[in-house]
Amino acid sequence: NAKLIENGEASFSFPENYNTFLLVIEGSVEINGTTKVTEDQLLLFANNGEDFSIKALQKSTVLILSGEPINEPIASYGPFVMNTQEEIMQAFDDFNQGKCGTLNN
Repeated sequence: NAKLIENGEASFSFPENYNTFLLVIEGSVEINGTTKVTEDQLLLFANNGEDFSIKALQKSTVLILSGEPINEPIASYGPFVMNTQEEIMQAFDDFNQGKCGTLNN
């Protein structure tokens, strides 16, 4: 995450083929001098460049996530994300049987 003071600027570079998004947690920012993104808004980048810059229009906190696409099918239900519905059903079975571990306080 990045915390910026008002008028603070930051530059980032990620491989063009990565999926990249930015979430404004607090404040508002301007991306590449053109796109304004405000608090609680998410911006998904278009995979057509590597570099971008952020300028805080006010004190701001942003979360930036980027990663190489896995190019696999996605199945989700509740807290589980897998590749197939069969894997989701197995995850629920494993959870119900206590195979996912326990938390100690």
